[in-house]
Amino acid sequence: MAEPVVLYSVEGPVATVTLNRPEARNAISSELLTRLVGAMAAADADGEVRAVILTGADPAFCAGVDLREVGRGTSVLRAVPTESHSPWPLVSKPVIAAVNGAAVTGGLELVLNCDIVICSERAVFADTHARVGVLPGWGLSVLLPLAVGRSRARQMSFTGDFLPAAQALTAGLVSEVVRHENLLGRAREIAGAIAGNDARAVRALLASYRQVEAEVVAGGFAAEEQAARAWGRSGLDLEETGRRRAAVTERGRSQAARHEP
Repeated sequence: MAEPVVLYSVEGPVATVTLNRPEARNAISSELLTRLVGAMAAADADGEVRAVILTGADPAFCAGVDLREVGRGTSVLRAVPTESHSPWPLVSKPVIAAVNGAAVTGGLELVLNCDIVICSERAVFADTHARVGVLPGWGLSVLLPLAVGRSRARQMSFTGDFLPAAQALTAGLVSEVVRHENLLGRAREIAGAIAGNDARAVRALLASYRQVEAEVVAGGFAAEEQAARAWGRSGLDLEETGRRRAAVTERGRSQAARHEP
């Protein structure tokens, strides 16, 4: 029997969601996205859960949309953008990304939609939308500049270059870099500290942060959605997009190797 593509567990007040397609570097297939949405909804509905951890099965966090699926013409890309800018329904509890490896394009968008981001020294981050020939639909063009600043965000998007963990910390994309073997333990410590506070206050503060952010970027998500829809109508070549996967993957491995500690 095949392993589930998303693992979901609850320990005390902390839910852990693990992307579990390690053989595909946890690439986002239609099935994985469906299971991820369900896991996030389950965590939000569980009154005992106070915080959620999102991570990936080694060696990667998430390599983005499954371009092999794209090449077959049956892709999650056809569902992007969704009614919401987020890849999952709104979660009223803090979501902590524990980035254990590469977080690329759609994987980077998953990271950006989390409230707190920590990573191991093995993590690298990249936006390769332009290299693959698609546009973001989960808020990257809004959230990435908020995280790393206008210039660095555009450099990442226009070049497709990889940002190693140490530079991600300096840029503000992550709040901590920890040893790989300590990553989940540290994420649980942060989640436990959150759980120890007044739950109603945490949720209210989280909602306030999000509302303030929405005011700052008013219209940004709608503009991204409009651009993505227009790009899709212009004749997205899914077969060509699928063919570009090998070149993007090889380039990422080469860049990541140059930044290994």
